[in-house]
Amino acid sequence: MNKTIKNGVSALTVTAFVFGILAVFLSPFAFMVFTSLKPKEQISIVGSPIWPAAQPKYEHNGEQLDVFTVPLNKCAGHDPASTISKSLALTKKGRQESTFIDPDDLAKGEFTCTVSWRALDRPWKLFLAWSNYAEVWNTIDFLRLIGNTVFYALVTMIGTVISCILVAYGFARFRFPGRDTLFIILIATLFLPGAVTIIPTYSFWQKLGLVGTWYPLIIPHFFANAYNVFLFRQYFLTLPRELDESAMMDGAGPLRILWSLIIPQSYPVIIAVVVFHIVFAWNDYFGPLIYLSTAKDNWPISVALSTFNGIYGKQPQMIQAGSLMAIVLPVILFLIAQRFFVQGIVITGVEK
Repeated sequence: MNKTIKNGVSALTVTAFVFGILAVFLSPFAFMVFTSLKPKEQISIVGSPIWPAAQPKYEHNGEQLDVFTVPLNKCAGHDPASTISKSLALTKKGRQESTFIDPDDLAKGEFTCTVSWRALDRPWKLFLAWSNYAEVWNTIDFLRLIGNTVFYALVTMIGTVISCILVAYGFARFRFPGRDTLFIILIATLFLPGAVTIIPTYSFWQKLGLVGTWYPLIIPHFFANAYNVFLFRQYFLTLPRELDESAMMDGAGPLRILWSLIIPQSYPVIIAVVVFHIVFAWNDYFGPLIYLSTAKDNWPISVALSTFNGIYGKQPQMIQAGSLMAIVLPVILFLIAQRFFVQGIVITGVEK
């Protein structure tokens, strides 16, 4: 019995610890969501709550009056010993004295309270400013930007998957002189800083007259990359060669083996690479900024959001709304492919 209780307490402790870590990890995302839903008026008020809220307004004589929580013992005509506070509408601001009216007792008229209106608390109420998202959508032509980004991500993903599968298949299944040396050289390119190749690569595309088009961003992905080739190769090595030999005895060639045997068994790693690449392309900023700076109609969401942030730098609710809208599709993709994604990453770390 004592052992059961001890195990239960241990499990509860571990669960609480995990949830605590998860809460800390997700707190920036929660702050992002809260900020994106805040009304513009709340952003400019010091001491406003962290959650989206609006200050109640009271209409009096055609004017919208701010409402504050005022201690009644500071107001004329009230008991100085009173500890009651009440929501009153401010009619006249003052540093030492402010004038209010009681929305529940208009017959009393205006009265003064010996308080500074800036030091008073505001009776905030929950208010979700969904209009922030609509404004972002209309301001930066969000649908066109998402279309550009999806096009860039899907086309380059197709090129990456096809080219990396072919290269990895060659390294995993064929024996030829210098194979291991070539693979080491390929992996060594991971250590080459991207900044080293920026100028010569840009000069190359400029001489071809392709700067300002999609080609410099799309074509390189049809020539494989070391990281994804490594993932595919490691996964292919876990597949038994006996399957290849059986297919050869039936007359299947290398491409037939790849298409009919290797690829159908490699969905976990393929999905992992697809997710990796789409997230990379979705967040790619530097490449589109260099090659598409003169082609505004082709901008992806990453470049457009940077410009948008510069325009709305003093309105964080707009910036957070735009950023949140931009990450919705990658998050949905990850949630859908999560099981295959994790499986593919785990298996590629094991070489048979």
